[in-house]
Formats: sequence, structure tokens, C-alpha cells
Amino acid sequence: MSRGATQGEKRGSEKRGEHRGSAHHAAKPPSQRQLRVAEEIRHVLAGIFLRGEVRDPDLAGVALTVTEVRISPDLRRATAFVTRLGRSDVAEKLSALRRAAPFLRRQVAHALRLRSAPELSFLADTSIDYAMHVNELLHQPEVQRDLS
Repeated sequence: MSRGATQGEKRGSEKRGEHRGSAHHAAKPPSQRQLRVAEEIRHVLAGIFLRGEVRDPDLAGVALTVTEVRISPDLRRATAFVTRLGRSDVAEKLSALRRAAPFLRRQVAHALRLRSAPELSFLADTSIDYAMHVNELLHQPEVQRDLS
């Protein structure tokens, strides 16, 4: 017997995505199904927030925007990135969104034809704030001078 893995064992591990060597691998990009389901979930959640269907007092009258939804490869967990345009207090609303997650999950299950509705989690989307900060930096006189 050899010390290393047999050829069949090597091929089996390669099929499962296990590779020898470096321990750090790049993440696989989302599949077309993941992208499509995530976009449908985003659309459903955006409609619920637009119509004000969430009956949590902390979310009453709060305009939330769902900027992106990322879903796991097995479609069991979805993370929705939310923001309040023109406001930076969306992080304060995350606990209310966590409380509303079971209701929102039922609404997603009702609207979409999936084997099972994904568990929903919410994160504040800070990309707009970051882009505005970069824009401010780029318009500073010192930076403008260096760019010219």
C-alpha cells in the first residue's frame, strides 16, 4: 500500500471540491438559480416594505430599501441588505427586522414557489454611505489638484 491517497480517493476528493495544497480558496460565484431566487426575494421584501405591511411599531412609517439579497447555495438562508435612503440609522432597525423575520419569511413563502422558504437575516447596507464618503474625498481641493 502507498502512503498517500489512492487515485480513486484523489478523484473523489477533487469532485467534492477538496484540493490539496493551499488552504485558502476563492469562493464560487453564485449560480443563476441563486441570483434569480435572491432577486425575487428582494422584490417581495421591497414590496412588503413599500406597502408598510410589517406591523412592528419600530418599523411603522419607516421607509426601508432592500438593496441586495444574497442566498446560500442550498437556498436555505438569505441575507437581505437594507438601507434608509438619506438616513444612516438603519442599524437601529435591525432588531425590529429580526423580530419581523418569521412574518417576512411566510410572505416570501407565499409569494414564491420554493420547496422551503429560506431563513431570513438582515444587515445594514453601508455601501451607499461609503460611496458618498469616497465622493466627498475625491472632491476635496487637495485631491482635485493631484488628479489634474
